[in-house]
Amino acid sequence: MDHWDKIEGSPIHLGETWIASENAYNFALYSKHATQVSILFFTEENLNEPVFQFQFEPHRNKTAEIWHCRIPALEIKHAKYYAYQIAGPSPEGLFDWHTFDPEKLLVDPYSRNIYFPPTFDRQLACQPGSNMGRAPLSVLQSIQCAFSWEDDEPIHHTSNLVIYEMHVRGFTRHSNSGVTEDARGTFAGVIEKIPYLKELGVTAVELMPVYQFDTQDGNYWGYMPLGFFAPHDGYCTSQETCERHIEFCEMVKELHRAEIEVILDVVYNHTGEGNEFGPTYSFKGIDNTTYYSMTGDLDTPYANYSGSGNTLHTANRAVRKLIIDSLQYWSKEMHVDGFRFDLASILTRRNDGSIEESNPTTLGQIASDSALAGRRFIAEPWDAAGEFQLGSKFPGHRWMQWNAAYRDTIQQFVRGDAGRIPDLMTRLYGSSDLFPDDCMHALRPYQSVNYVTSHDGFSLYDLVSYNTKRNWKNGENNADGTRDYSWNCGWEGEEGASPEVMQLRKQQVKNFFCLLMVSNGSPMFRMGDEFLQTQEGNNNPYNQDNETSWLDWSRLDTHRDMFRFVKLIIAFRKRHSSLCRSHFWRDDINWYGVTHYVDLSENSKTLAFCLHGAEEEDADIYVMINASANACHFGIHEGAPGEWKRVVDTSLASPQDILELEEVAVVSSSTYDVQARSVVILMK
Repeated sequence: MDHWDKIEGSPIHLGETWIASENAYNFALYSKHATQVSILFFTEENLNEPVFQFQFEPHRNKTAEIWHCRIPALEIKHAKYYAYQIAGPSPEGLFDWHTFDPEKLLVDPYSRNIYFPPTFDRQLACQPGSNMGRAPLSVLQSIQCAFSWEDDEPIHHTSNLVIYEMHVRGFTRHSNSGVTEDARGTFAGVIEKIPYLKELGVTAVELMPVYQFDTQDGNYWGYMPLGFFAPHDGYCTSQETCERHIEFCEMVKELHRAEIEVILDVVYNHTGEGNEFGPTYSFKGIDNTTYYSMTGDLDTPYANYSGSGNTLHTANRAVRKLIIDSLQYWSKEMHVDGFRFDLASILTRRNDGSIEESNPTTLGQIASDSALAGRRFIAEPWDAAGEFQLGSKFPGHRWMQWNAAYRDTIQQFVRGDAGRIPDLMTRLYGSSDLFPDDCMHALRPYQSVNYVTSHDGFSLYDLVSYNTKRNWKNGENNADGTRDYSWNCGWEGEEGASPEVMQLRKQQVKNFFCLLMVSNGSPMFRMGDEFLQTQEGNNNPYNQDNETSWLDWSRLDTHRDMFRFVKLIIAFRKRHSSLCRSHFWRDDINWYGVTHYVDLSENSKTLAFCLHGAEEEDADIYVMINASANACHFGIHEGAPGEWKRVVDTSLASPQDILELEEVAVVSSSTYDVQARSVVILMK
């Protein structure tokens, strides 16, 4: 007699599993409260009528909360897609807010591939009743194509880590991107641009969400995920569903060949199903109260710590398993090197929404999972409900973190705000106030991801070109978007700006890049900042799938001098591993002002420091910073005249603003006139 799981299915592996030896599929689905589960199969030719349907029997096809079955391939004929229909109880109370709809087709949460038919209708998913023929469907895995990784290995940079935040579509979608027409806005387009990334010098790309999302939702950025295992179909060139994971893998493989890490921006805090008025695609209809946090309020049943309508119930063990399984899949099968967790503070919330401050279960499971050992974890250490855990407050103590304090301080200082010198020193030093290396916390400065701009907020050029945001195109009456510490350099916007204003804007951008690259910690900047990409003052274009958000590659030619500067300042940082260390600079750093002493007064806008190389082969560097509106006569308080060589002076025009290693200019004096709003870097 055959083993029972060959007849009734196995609950061991959630999702759909192809059993080649049996020529059969195994399906397993978690639903604690379901009373009836059916699985339906569809051919490519007919999405309105299933070619086969199987109804699970609770006494045969259910183990604890997991429904499972084994179906021979012959029974489903030529089916390519499948979906679930699930019945269950009506709402039994405010915390048992069930939303079962036995007519609704539901995507498997573990789908490796999700198909949106041409007849897809988001509005039907927002209403009760059938969405047959117009619903997204799961794709059977047996038709996926194999991929050969050859000798591909994970990449992990340390002192030379420079992160480039990228939106896959926006990076090459523009007609002037220079990539093959069919590859524009896709994983293949990224591959074609790898020589550009190599020339720029970045060593990691942080890809904004690439998980499958609903394109009718209007979230161009991708922060409304539907599937945590499926690459987004819109980033693929092929219309064949079996090719999608191959196109992603090809991109990863080629980036690895170029020694570039691949970090995914992942959203495990909410989904694209929204609140009670949003669509039902998967989790809502499978087991609403398992997957989402509920408030106990009849008017607003969904907790909304994400600001997107719902919050994943990450304190639930089934949801934690989903997250871990997803991370394992992208690490093991797709060779991803790291993850940046959107609104990571949500992963520390308990069932009642309160914060678990020490050793939250979800973060603990991620950190202790052997399959994820060696992967890079980066937290956005806050959420949309006001929780802010930057630094030692965030309980994932081996995680890196987006450092919003660094962003704010650098923006304010370069703008010319007074009273920022003490804070600037702390940020340049590695934010030791936030990442202390005492025996209680044992944090390290490289865990601080230093950035001035990201997808949230102005581009770097817009930061120096607009005093106020211009988000009217987003349809929210200009009420959306972040608060940026911007200054337009004397003229609002780009049109009509004088050559003098443009020169100052470039100088300010160079100042930002200089400070970013001489700070202890791990630098990150957003795509296009290296050639002054503009979004015309829109600092929240989350729904702008158009030229507002697509990189305009003509600006690379227009601002080739800026690209040169950024490329060379990145190379300078990578040559000086002492800048980014596994520990704080301590005795190797001496702080100065215009005179021998740092001016810490409220009105001070000047600072200098000398960093001694931690290793014999690493040269000392001397940095002079002047954010005031007047030139300052700085003393060079270490070394003798003629020992120092000028590498950078941001007040000078290209190519004198930054010099190649063989062209550095000897400084024969013990003083240097640092011009208004400029940074000077010397080296021995």
